Amino acid sequence: MSAPVADGNDALTGHIISTTIGGKNGEPKQTISYMAERVVGTGSFGIVFQAKCLETGEAVAIKKVLQDRRYKNRELQLMRMMDHPNIITLSNYFFSTTSRDELFLNLVMEYVPETIFRVIKHYSSMKQRMPLIYVKLYTYQIFRGLAYIHTVPGICHRDVKPQNLLVDPLTHQVKLCDFGSAKVLVEGESNISYICSRYYRAPELIFGATEYTTSVDIWSAGCVLAELLLGQPLFPGENQVDQLVEIIKILGTPTREEIRCMNPNYTDFRFPHIKAHPWHKVFHKRMPPEAIDLASRLLQYSPKLRYSAVEAMAHPFFEELREPNARLPNGRSLPPLFNFKKELDGAPPELLPKLIPEHVRRQTGLGFLYSAETQTQM
Repeated sequence: MSAPVADGNDALTGHIISTTIGGKNGEPKQTISYMAERVVGTGSFGIVFQAKCLETGEAVAIKKVLQDRRYKNRELQLMRMMDHPNIITLSNYFFSTTSRDELFLNLVMEYVPETIFRVIKHYSSMKQRMPLIYVKLYTYQIFRGLAYIHTVPGICHRDVKPQNLLVDPLTHQVKLCDFGSAKVLVEGESNISYICSRYYRAPELIFGATEYTTSVDIWSAGCVLAELLLGQPLFPGENQVDQLVEIIKILGTPTREEIRCMNPNYTDFRFPHIKAHPWHKVFHKRMPPEAIDLASRLLQYSPKLRYSAVEAMAHPFFEELREPNARLPNGRSLPPLFNFKKELDGAPPELLPKLIPEHVRRQTGLGFLYSAETQTQM
């Protein structure tokens, strides 16, 4: 599918970008216009701005990136493969040119007003801890999104961090965004190790591994969980080496076997011997043991020992979300948590009764599928 090309597109407030859709197989052509309202993000990739669709009044976010005419854009290809409640939705895309004959790709996405980064900052500035129900709700949805991308299209995000986790302040639905670093990982194929923002970078990446797995996202999600619980980053390294020091201060010195699991080329590397800091001392005294247990199962040196996203979803820390009368603190319903989209394909059968609560099974007529497993659990 080729995308239309719009004329001159400077992302300035009030600037209008018009593009056409349709026109294939006898479809009528339709003009869609977007008015740029404000810049919401900038980076080496380009710019993200909030805009309004003039035909529908819908608020959208448009990510504008310089496009090399020789290559396809990987982010666009990946976004067109995905459809999930916890993944940002691509609603449209088009190319635009400038007077200097530069080609830009514009990805039009749903607009979600908040980020988990800003929510953490809000509670920190008020010197308050985030209510545990929100920690559970946000983290569960992060794992749901990861379970989907890791299982269905086989994508590794490679930049999971609070800034890339959008949250709707009314419904508290979470959406993973920014697939600019994402890639479908193929076993035996080499990948760059210098990806992922420093505080959330898995240790195997710091060790320069190039044949890593989607478990790098699990480490990052574990760091986000810890940050939600603490109100500040767990491993705030000032540079690549210091990042490893911060990890060792809590996890202790990795064993030779753990180093081998991260990168076999480093097994002769000598580290000063530091004992692990007990997890219960990392968090405050009243922290529920389930929260500490989940963090410890995500933040393991050995990538193979880390929970998968589906295993994390089944953890007892999220039990409160599965209760039939679970509600937000204001009494409103929780966002949809069990409208699964193939992310449970390949999940261990013994986890299914935990992942699909009984009240959901009854509503959807799935009860008969899991009754045998449930009986074996009793």
